[in-house]
Amino acid sequence: MAPIRPVLREANFTEQQWRVLRVLGDAEFLDAKGIADQALLHAPTVTRILKELGDRKLIARQLDRSDARRSIVSITPKGREIVSGTARRTRLLLKEYAEAFGPERLEALKAEALALAEALRRFDKEA
Repeated sequence: MAPIRPVLREANFTEQQWRVLRVLGDAEFLDAKGIADQALLHAPTVTRILKELGDRKLIARQLDRSDARRSIVSITPKGREIVSGTARRTRLLLKEYAEAFGPERLEALKAEALALAEALRRFDKEA
């Protein structure tokens, strides 16, 4: 993440805010729990981030029609534009990383990281 941080700073995002925006950029609508799960963040952190991103008009919230206690979140066109521009720059950096590390090794690393995240989620549910 070290080389990507300046790109995020320039766009005025924290790493966690960026993860939330990327998750929302890939989904049409999600609730806070879905965002937390996919961004690998704790729910209270996501709640705070959603408020900040909402204040910046990068996300929109609406009540779930089937459960008025639940909010559904989506990325706004402004948020999508920022994600698209920033993602272009970070993709170039990640491509360089992949070439330096080797595509096969990178895929193996990703698979192991996903397996670890899943094991930790199961562990959290059991605790």
